[in-house]
Order: sequence, then C-alpha cells, then structure tokens
Amino acid sequence: MHANLTSAQIDSEKQAYTWLLPLLRPFQLLCFTPQYGGITLSILPQSHCRLISDEKMAERINQLKEDVSGMFQAAKNNVVETMNLVDVVQRLGIDHHFEEQIATALARLHSADFNSSSLHEVALRFRLLRQQGFWVSPDEFNKFKNEDGSFISGIENDPKGLLSLYNAAHLLTHDEGTLEDAILFSRRHLESIQSSLKPPLADQVGRALQIPLPRTLKREEAISFIPEYSSSVQDQTYSPEILLELAKLDFNLLQHLYQKELKALTQWWKDLSGEIGLDYVRDRIVECYFWSYSVHYEQANARARVILAKLFLLTSLLDDTYDVHATLEEARELNKAIERWDYGDVSFLPEYLKKFFVKVVSNFSEFEDELEPHEKYRNVYNRKGFQTLSKYYLQEAEWFHQGFTPSFKEQVSVSVITAGAQMLSIGLLVGMGDVATKEAFEWVIGNSDAIWACGEVSRFMDDMSAFKNGRNKLDVPSTVECYIKEHNVSSDVALTKISSFVEDAWKTINQAPFKYPALLPVVRRVARLAKSMTLLFLDKRDAYTYSKDFKKTLESHFVKHI
Repeated sequence: MHANLTSAQIDSEKQAYTWLLPLLRPFQLLCFTPQYGGITLSILPQSHCRLISDEKMAERINQLKEDVSGMFQAAKNNVVETMNLVDVVQRLGIDHHFEEQIATALARLHSADFNSSSLHEVALRFRLLRQQGFWVSPDEFNKFKNEDGSFISGIENDPKGLLSLYNAAHLLTHDEGTLEDAILFSRRHLESIQSSLKPPLADQVGRALQIPLPRTLKREEAISFIPEYSSSVQDQTYSPEILLELAKLDFNLLQHLYQKELKALTQWWKDLSGEIGLDYVRDRIVECYFWSYSVHYEQANARARVILAKLFLLTSLLDDTYDVHATLEEARELNKAIERWDYGDVSFLPEYLKKFFVKVVSNFSEFEDELEPHEKYRNVYNRKGFQTLSKYYLQEAEWFHQGFTPSFKEQVSVSVITAGAQMLSIGLLVGMGDVATKEAFEWVIGNSDAIWACGEVSRFMDDMSAFKNGRNKLDVPSTVECYIKEHNVSSDVALTKISSFVEDAWKTINQAPFKYPALLPVVRRVARLAKSMTLLFLDKRDAYTYSKDFKKTLESHFVKHI
C-alpha cells in the first residue's frame, strides 16, 4: 500500500520522536510514545486533570440537543436561516445528532422557491443540497455570469461569496465545465486577496485552498471551526452559545471514547505482534485508527470503527509481509494459504507465516463473533476482499522479483486494488447497522465506479508522494514512473497528468450520490475514506509512512480537549 522505511529511515524516525503527549483522561492517562516511526500508546498514572464525568457530559449533551432541535423548528420558514443553521451544525461536527432534522430541512429547501442575488447564499444552497444527494444544476450560477460566460465584475471583491463558490464548485461531476471555470476563477481571486483578509475568513480561505471543504474530514473541520465560530458569535441570529457548548462537550466526550478504544487496540496489537514475532512491520496503531475514525467517528458506530481499525492493521501487516520480508516463493505459498483459508493445512508455510496466517484467520473469526446471526454473511465478503488484496499484492511481488516494469495501464489495474480501497470499503461495512445491506456489499465487491475512484485517489496521491520522497528499493515502479517511461515525458508533466486523474476520480465520487441514491449512507462513508487519503497525502507528504509529519493532527484529534 505504501512506501516502506529503510533501516536508516527507521533510525532517523526514532530520533525525531522525543515527545510524550499526555491524553487527559480521568483516572489514567494514555500517552503517545515513539516506536519505529509510528505512534503507539502506553499508560501513565494521572497526576492532574479536571474531572468531568462522561455521564455528566452525556446528560448535558442530551439537554442541548433538545434546544438545537428547537432551532431547526424555529428556522423552518426562513430559507437563509435554515441554510446557515445546517451549515454551522455540520461544520461544528454535531450533525450526526441531527440527521433527521437536516434531511427534513434540506428536502424542504430543495423544493422551496429560492431567488437570491447573494453569491454566498446561492453557493451555500448548491453545496448543502448536493452533499445531501439533491441534484442542483450548475445553471444556478448563470446569474453571476455575462453572456460570454465570464463572471460579472464586482464578485471578485466578495471574498465570502468567492469562498462559498470555490467550495460548492468542488462538488462538480463529469462534464460540468461551468463549475471547472468557477474553481479556476474563485481560486485565482482568493489567492490574490488572501493576504488582505482578516481571521477567521483568512484562515478558512487558507484551509480551502489546501483542501476544499467538500473534501475535508468533518472532525478536522470541526477542530478549526469551533474556535472560529466562538469568535464570531455576535454575528449569529440564533443561540450560538448552545451550539458551541454542544460542539465542545460532544468533541470531548467522543475523544474519551476514542482514547479507550486506542488503549484496547494497542493491547490487541501488542498481543498480535508479540505472538507472531514480526519485527519488520510498521507500528502504525494510531494512524490506522485515525483512518478508521475518519470513516466512523460517531459513537453509534463504535463496533464498525474498531473492526475497521483492526482490518487496516491486518492489511498493513499483509502489505509489509509481501513487500519487505517474504521471498517470492514464500509469498506464493502465503497467497495459496489465504485462498484456501484453512488454518488446519499450513504445513507448507515457514513457521513465521504459519503464525501470521493463523492469527489472521482467528481475527476474522472474532469479527464474525461480533456480528448478529443475520449479519454473519458479511464476513464472507470481508474474507473475499482480503483474498483479492493478497492476490494483487502477490502480483506486485512477482513484478518486483522479475524486475518487470508494467505499462501504465497494467500498473493502474493492479495498484488501485493494492491501494486497499475495495478491501477497506468492504471492511467499513462489516460492523455497521442496517444500512450495510447485501446490496451494499455487492456494490463494493463489484468494484463499482465510485469504489474504483476511491482507490484511484489513494493510489495516485500515494504514488505522487512516494515520487517526491524517493521510492524504496523494494517497490515496483509507481504509476508516476510508469507514465514517465511510457510517454517519455518529464516528471512535472507526469505529476500534472496524475493530478488530473485524481480530479477525475473525485468527479466520479461526487456523482455517486445521484447514481446510487439508495446507497447514499454507504457512498458517504466511501467518500470519507477518500477524504482521509487527501489529508494523509496533503502536499505530497506521506503521513502514514513518515508519521512525524502527522503529529500535530493526531494531537488535535486524540490528545487536546476543546
């Protein structure tokens, strides 16, 4: 899946991690500590912490939720107030408490008469509705254009409107040239005025120019937006203090839950890796948990979150085994065992792979034990996904040991699968509730266009990062290198082309809510998986392999209370 650390890089990473980060948790502290470039957790006795019990926080949250529900009711006859309320609730990260109210409000908004001359309001409505799965035509922006298709003069001096246009336009699908023009226009003007803007708008523009709001993880936006909203409460028409208190309590209460899960996951990994004795693998407990949490951050999805985190780690373990340690013959035998899925017949495997395979099978059995009787069929899809991933990892190993450079098309056909999106999209469904239907599993395992596009986002961003940071000698030539060789172009040309493939993939992901309306909750989770890749590989970094680059982000999500 990702570039691998050399021994020299591991030593460098060890030196880089001299920090110890206490997680404020009543009665005990979890701490991030360095190990082989990753981040693991240990327990320290608590010396001091302001104690607010989880029960008290939950009780207050329930009270505040009733107040916010009243806000939705009060705003129902005012289109602009409704839009602003939905936007704030989503950006504060508390929308998971009000899914029904938001769905009702936006359905009403979609059918209501709307005629506004405000670029911000038109763009906000466009973004909110498309995100909810309601189709809105890009013709909505024609009122801000001249007859020749250019934008009218004056809107370049409306930074709030430009930012809203920029974010809304990033929900474009294929063949929407109007929205592509809007992105170029708004980006150009936002970049030119950014230095003259004041907070919090200046900060919001800066974030959007890095990652547009529709591609930003909800919890990541909430961490920035909560203090920004706090500084502008005087501008709000409803009760911002209630929304702020709810956002802060909800964030902190969930953070307590994540810390408990990280502690348990750390022990699980310690037991697993200790029994197998695989000292060549990357310890990426917190990073894999972050990936899973990016998809399932809600309290109600704790089962799904933990199962997915373990699948991330098992997938990473499989990747490292094929990439780093196993000989080609051992890789072939391991894939054979995974295809058979019979831990009673592993005599042909070397001892370390016997232990590895038996632990994989036993963990998949434990996943099935977590499921209700009517859900147990899900693990069959889960196993098929893991078997498919193993098959494609083996293909990469074959290429490497043969010294073979595939064509760009061949490389994409294999490496998009080894990016893990299909396997992990299956995995994210395993522990979910009733929305994880058999239809949803068939949609994922059939590698639909949206699943493939998610894999493309991951693969192409990963490969551009690897190209920037230097390919490991054990890696097969990446899509970037294959494109350079096949088309005889410079690295700059290749990187520009690969970046355009990422944008095309996002158009496919954006189209999915309208193409598969019955699967909207699942489509959204798959989109979150792609969003997590965007954050991990921001500016062509690789925050998974070189996790020190991700330190501040992990702190803000799992360490620092709001």
